[in-house]
Amino acid sequence: MRSVLIVSYGGKIMVKSLERNSWSLLGLPFDAVTMQEAVNQVNDAIINQQRCFLSTPNLNFAIACQQDVEFYQSVVDSDLSIADGMPLIWIAKLLGIPLKERVAGSSLFEQLYSTPRTEKIKVFFFGGEKGIAERALEQLNVNSVGMMGCGFYDPGFVSIDDMSTPDVIDKINATQPDFLVIALGAKKGQAWIQHNRHQLNASVISHLGAVINFVAGSIERAPELWQRLGMEWLWRIRQEPSLWRRYFFDGLALVKVLLLKVFPLAIYDRLLKHAADYQLPIELSLHKTDITLVNLGGSGHYANLEKIQLMFLEVLEQDSQDGVELNCAKLRYIDSAFIASLLLFQRDLNEQGRQVNLSKLPCRIKRLLKLNNMLNRFKHR
Repeated sequence: MRSVLIVSYGGKIMVKSLERNSWSLLGLPFDAVTMQEAVNQVNDAIINQQRCFLSTPNLNFAIACQQDVEFYQSVVDSDLSIADGMPLIWIAKLLGIPLKERVAGSSLFEQLYSTPRTEKIKVFFFGGEKGIAERALEQLNVNSVGMMGCGFYDPGFVSIDDMSTPDVIDKINATQPDFLVIALGAKKGQAWIQHNRHQLNASVISHLGAVINFVAGSIERAPELWQRLGMEWLWRIRQEPSLWRRYFFDGLALVKVLLLKVFPLAIYDRLLKHAADYQLPIELSLHKTDITLVNLGGSGHYANLEKIQLMFLEVLEQDSQDGVELNCAKLRYIDSAFIASLLLFQRDLNEQGRQVNLSKLPCRIKRLLKLNNMLNRFKHR
């Protein structure tokens, strides 16, 4: 079972997934955290031996998730999702979404790597090109003041099932890692984590494909200035020319998303925020019949999100296997924070074997969900 952390919020106990400061961007949930906040969360998970599935979506992730449901779900199922790409930060600013800064997975790992600790973080490397995982382990043990390598495994080019046998899982668990670093290619890596994370004893599990190469020294990371300017992709092509094709098609997909989704959403959202409806308080009521019915009205945005999350929590705490219907007939506005909370609420319901259905969606709410790439993520009528 997924480890669910319970925290205090608004005077009540709340499931951590609903307490997260998450926002929807290009159809994916992102946690609005700084680099230091992300580092602190990872450290806390390790110290307290809590499970943390860390995903680091970049532009390539966001584009690929549009068509790949399982890849998309792996990000939704994550315990911490950070924006690893300057284009995502630029789009967030355009849409008024408060992603504070780019939090690259490589930079997060580097900060843990270079921060002295009395008890070093135990790292297991899984994947990478032949010989790279072993070299990364050796270099980590020589150079890091905050981490130590406890094991590595190179599964080779085999299926997910073949690299998920009991022998492989036992080999990893026997080393008792704090941080399991996966390097199998983004889609395969996320799929492998989804397939095996409940059997693994590592506190933090993340696909950080480039990290294993950076630690091993086989690839040099872009200078900090290039990273801040959003030009790290060009540096990567310089070292790995075969990547040009991926970045070229990502660029084309980005232009399409900007023209068809981002710019229209930025304009439409601003128009709605200037309307009187935006100032309406959120209205919530819960009814239990043959299903759980939640009536939503008014304006659902970040400022009144706590009430919405507490209502979702009340539904999750029910001793019931009934479906949940959200009646949206009187809902006048929703923002990215509301959508992200709704997405995480749906995830937690699914883990209870329950489903959520959005009913009586007004045209403007449908349009907002569609422009956020979210309408097809929910059952609705």
